[in-house]
Amino acid sequence: MTHPPATGTWTEGPGPDVIFAQHLAAGEFRIQRCAACARHVFYPRLVCNHCGSVDLHWQAPSGRGTVYAVSVVNRSADKGGPYNVVLVDLAEGPRMMGRVDGIANDTVRIGMSVRARVGQGAGGEPCVVFDPLDPDVSTDREGSAR
Repeated sequence: MTHPPATGTWTEGPGPDVIFAQHLAAGEFRIQRCAACARHVFYPRLVCNHCGSVDLHWQAPSGRGTVYAVSVVNRSADKGGPYNVVLVDLAEGPRMMGRVDGIANDTVRIGMSVRARVGQGAGGEPCVVFDPLDPDVSTDREGSAR
């Protein structure tokens, strides 16, 4: 899915949040990159938050990142049980929120190397989730660390 650069009528058409959601629905994780300053942008925007240019293009990032912060939200088992919330610094620069899948919540650590992929949110909608890349962390089929 490609979109022309925002020139002339850059405020017309679907907003950047809609385009981001369309990419996720197609199974693609994309972020914006500014053609003027060459920096990556996330959360999706109409204007580069670094230089003010409207010349933003969608591209697939490497997906590599590092956990910057982690918190575990405790909720009752009948509501799905606990889950982790992380802030991840992407290799391209932006920081984004998500969760680390496939390992026990108490094994998610600040500084952990992760890779992004399109997964499912609590309601089944597509969202960006992260998988651990650390070779010391392995999981069984239930997602428990061993």
